Parts: sequence; C-alpha cells; structure tokens
Amino acid sequence: MPSFVAGRKPVIEALRNGRPIDSIILLRGIRGSVLEEILQLAALKKVHVKEVDKQQFDALAVEAATQGVVAVLPDRPPCDLPQILESIRRRNATGFLLILDQIEDPHNLGALVRTAECAGAHGVLIPRFHAAAVTPAVTKASAGATQHIPIAEVTNIVNTIKELKEEGFWIVGLGAEGDRVYREQDFTVPVALVVGNEGRGIRRLVKEHCDFLVRIPLYGAVESLNASVAGALVMYEVVRAREKKT
Repeated sequence: MPSFVAGRKPVIEALRNGRPIDSIILLRGIRGSVLEEILQLAALKKVHVKEVDKQQFDALAVEAATQGVVAVLPDRPPCDLPQILESIRRRNATGFLLILDQIEDPHNLGALVRTAECAGAHGVLIPRFHAAAVTPAVTKASAGATQHIPIAEVTNIVNTIKELKEEGFWIVGLGAEGDRVYREQDFTVPVALVVGNEGRGIRRLVKEHCDFLVRIPLYGAVESLNASVAGALVMYEVVRAREKKT
C-alpha cells in the first residue's frame, strides 16, 4: 500500500523539505494561492503533477483530510529488527529504540514516531497485530517522520525484548505504577523504551519482562497523560541524559 501526504500545507512542507515524492495528485477544478505554490514547488523539484476527477481522487482512500491535494510517497523498503541492530552497530552508537505495545490510535502512533525521529531514536518497533499500522493517516500525523526512521513490525513483543536484552539493551517501561520517576533512570546505556496502550498501558507479560518501570509524576486531578505526550517526555529525557554525559 503506498504512503501519502494529504492536505495543502503538509504537501508544501514535504516539497520544501526535499522529501522524496513520486507524484502529486490534484482534484480537478481546485484553485487558490496555496495550490499555485504547490505547482511552483513541484515544477522546481521536478515532481510530476496529475489532475484527476472526483471518482479517481476518492479511490485513493486516503485516511485524512486531503483538501484536494495528495502527494504519493515512494514505498518504504521493508525493515526488521536485525537490520536496525546492524545499523546501530555500524554507527557504533548507544542504542535507543522505542517499543510500542498495542498503540491503537493512528494519531498517537504518528506523534510517537515523529518524536522518536526528532529525538534521534534508531528505530521504532510495533506489533504486527492488534495495533495501529503505518497508514497514510499515521504518515500525516508523523509529519513525514515515518519516511525517515526505521519502523519494524514484530510478531511477539516479549520475544523481541528477550532478543534486545541479549544485545545489551536495558528495557524501560513507562507506567503509573513505576517504582521510580523517569528522571531518576539511567538512560546513558543502550535503552529500549516501552510505551503501552492508550487505555490499558503495557500488557502484564510485557511489563514483567521490563528491567525497570518508570513513572511521570502527576500533580493535577487527571490520572494520566496522553500516550504520545508521556512517550515524548521520556524520549527527550533520554536525549537530555546523553547530552549531559557528553
């Protein structure tokens, strides 16, 4: 299934940032200054533009508000955990991975992928089943980050955690029942951060295989943060800790 960037401003951003784009598809008859800018940028970047009628445009089935403009992205090459680990070894880097345990909301998935890419994570691991997949809506919510960070689907999160431990990773789960505040955790070692489902959190068996559980202190009446916000806080704590060490 091809990936898309949908909407006038997201397409302009993709063109300005030099994102690889196969083509741009326009709904025949739309007009406006923003559209003129898209046409100018597409000509500058030598990206093919095609106008289609409403029936053809609707057949794209893009899961987002399109505003009559869709950029078709190149297919991502398949990626798996061994490839991500090999990439970390080639860079001689301290591993930093994000594991998402049954995140169901495409917008949360996109936001978490976007933060992981911005924070310099080496990859994102998502379950093959019972979770949101990387769809056009996720690509849009990620602001295109899905095209820049390796994302591997895994069949079994617990087995993946065991494999990562053999590679020297510490597994840190994020949950309200954590025995330490996230700022107290050592993130300067190879780390895989686990963020759980929006409502249920990390599954019991996955939690049992984490080396540490950390929590974010809450001072208001609401009992939890949005999964993507909580994940973002801890991912940037990884960044802060490693910058402080250097």
